[in-house]
Amino acid sequence: MSQTPEDGPDFAKGGGLLPAIAQDADTGEVLMMAYMNAESYAETLATGQAVYYSRSRKKLWRKGEQSGNVQEVRGLYVDCDRDTILLKVRQIGDAACHEGYRSCFFRQVTPEGLKIVGQRVFDPDQVYGKND
Repeated sequence: MSQTPEDGPDFAKGGGLLPAIAQDADTGEVLMMAYMNAESYAETLATGQAVYYSRSRKKLWRKGEQSGNVQEVRGLYVDCDRDTILLKVRQIGDAACHEGYRSCFFRQVTPEGLKIVGQRVFDPDQVYGKND
């Protein structure tokens, strides 16, 4: 089954980049939010592994290429406006977050300020080298 532009995200709406939310397919936990462009979306469809676009590096970011913490895509969804992508994934490896946490959403907003509520599962300095 071939896709037409109407079948997928409308990358023109986001200037070529759309938010992409990764959610654990089994637990529903939100793991991270990144961006996808048409190329990363197409590669994700073709490979079944999450590929994002890194705005800071200005290139494709194949999730887990350095850490080994890849995301196997179990389902791909587009919202009603076709300008946000939801990936339901199987997180392979303990963490989705480059800071070593399972989820990037490991800080809770409290009246006293931000509180770390997640458990760090790896040391980013050991995985990526000196973390800037």
